[in-house]
Amino acid sequence: MAISDQTTEKVRDRVDIEEVVNDYVTLKKKGQNLWACCPFHQEKTPSFSVSPAKQIYKCFGCGKAGDPIQFIMDIEGIGFIEAIRHLATKYGIEIEEETPKDPEAIQAYNEKESLFIALNFAREFFQNNLNTEEGQSIGLSYFKERGFNPAIIEKFQLGYALDSWDQLLVQAKKSGFETDILLKAGLILERENNPEHYYDRFRGRVVFPIHNLSGKAIAFGARILTQDKKQPKYINSPETAIYHKSDVLYGIYQAKQGIRQEDNCYLVEGYTDVISMHLAGIENVVASSGTSLTENQIKLIKRFTNQVTVLYDGDDAGIKASLRGIDMLLEGGLNVKTVVFPEGEDPDSFARKSGQADFKRFIQTEAKDFIQFKIALFARDAANDPIKKAEAIRQVVASIAKIPDPIVRSVYAKESANLLSMEEDILLTELNRQILKTHQKSSGQFSRETPTPLEEVLPVDREKEENPPAKTLKEERELIRILINYGFEKVSNEMHLCEYLLEEIKELQFETPVYQKILVRYKKALMQGILPKFDHFLKIQDAEIKQAVVDMIAEGREISLNWESRHQIFTRKETDDLSGTTYRTSLRLKSAYLKKMRLEVMGKIKDAPESEVEELLQIHMEITQMKNKIDQELGNVIPSKN
Repeated sequence: MAISDQTTEKVRDRVDIEEVVNDYVTLKKKGQNLWACCPFHQEKTPSFSVSPAKQIYKCFGCGKAGDPIQFIMDIEGIGFIEAIRHLATKYGIEIEEETPKDPEAIQAYNEKESLFIALNFAREFFQNNLNTEEGQSIGLSYFKERGFNPAIIEKFQLGYALDSWDQLLVQAKKSGFETDILLKAGLILERENNPEHYYDRFRGRVVFPIHNLSGKAIAFGARILTQDKKQPKYINSPETAIYHKSDVLYGIYQAKQGIRQEDNCYLVEGYTDVISMHLAGIENVVASSGTSLTENQIKLIKRFTNQVTVLYDGDDAGIKASLRGIDMLLEGGLNVKTVVFPEGEDPDSFARKSGQADFKRFIQTEAKDFIQFKIALFARDAANDPIKKAEAIRQVVASIAKIPDPIVRSVYAKESANLLSMEEDILLTELNRQILKTHQKSSGQFSRETPTPLEEVLPVDREKEENPPAKTLKEERELIRILINYGFEKVSNEMHLCEYLLEEIKELQFETPVYQKILVRYKKALMQGILPKFDHFLKIQDAEIKQAVVDMIAEGREISLNWESRHQIFTRKETDDLSGTTYRTSLRLKSAYLKKMRLEVMGKIKDAPESEVEELLQIHMEITQMKNKIDQELGNVIPSKN
């Protein structure tokens, strides 16, 4: 269910960028702005700036920028609606829902909300069970045995399900929960031989809540502590309206900030692996929870980093069985490293055995590029067997072929050829064959003839060459910057700067898509009787526009106020002559466009038949004259020959 526009506006009016950011980093005043080390990447010198006057943030290191809502979206990894809810809760703003007209949509929304409430009731119930006699003697004893301290138990909201058929069911019913919701949440089961009679799904087990990105419990994993061959070691919540295991990674809520700050995500297999690594001081870790890695889980990681380090137990058979996960990570555009623990060890056991310092040192020093890892893995089997060696090479090349970036592919191909002591051309031929095969399979085209030139088998790269992206002109950016920052200023008694600027560029079509979009929205606002300032564009739900606008209004450097007040040193400001600044910038843009037009005409002259050359030369001369006139007006003594 959508949040009303009134609630969104109340949030925008009430939130303060300094208060919001201060919840995550410590800001220090320097000049008119506040500064800190960026929470989105590692740095030693602060380049993260917050402007209380403009209510924006901007990192001059990694480029992250936006308003308070965008900051919450970035730092929490959540969407716009979730960010509004987060801030509304922080500021005590009542959330007004927009009721959808579709009855089915209303029912679906209400059901999801009920599931969240029921699951979080269960999570609290399981946590409180650790305080019971049974919970302390069994559940808490198990956690202590694994070295889990009270802080880590609370951090992951670990709990215990009592060894009873219906303790959760009874307590939930007393609290007003309907049986139907408990059933849909996967908390209870229906007796096979006795319909309408139910019992708890989780009984006599320690419980690991699974959280979504905003920290709500959406499912549970539960481990039995007794030796009972009739029961599985772990049981998990079923799929529900709010839990799809292929979309979730265990520990992502606790890890997201660490992943972003370290710019790396450690990927392990189980719940206890994640928790043990947190105990070792490593928080940027998530688990696939024993399931095969999925495309949506990879996309979830990519929201926070492009770097993944996969941690493997020291078991060759298990590693080979899970190699498909590496290929999927590569195909998803992630940079992959691997760490293999000694035989018989996993991240949980090795962390407990080696201690915090040694464990950290081990995973840092043992991290290998996936190419080195894969070659070493197959080398032992293929040492004296040419057939197996050839198959090992194909396996390595198959992984390289998954990488979408052609430059990265090329670098890995060269490195692999060196490591395998073989000619690079042979490896490239096999790489081309595999890429072509994949392309033909995806496009439904099959051919026995394999073209040999590399560019023939990289259709994506050719498409980029044939359709190069529009050149970003700094003059376009500068004009949009002036328009956003000063368009509302008056340059005469009857004219605003925006009217003057738009008249100067009325015949121009911007080539940079984002600047053209801003220009169109600016004109649209004027037609609606709005004289827009920069904050008008921060309310638009277009991330590209918001990023561009913040980049243009954020100030990287400030002139000290002491220069004028104390030292009587006066500096020229662009606001001293806005009309002149705007006019000169528009001339530079026109000059840039004319230069581009002239180059295009020169290209046509080279390929044109003799009958058309004279006309094209005339056009070239006229463009040159116009450009020279503009350049001379700008004070360029020697007109450009290009």
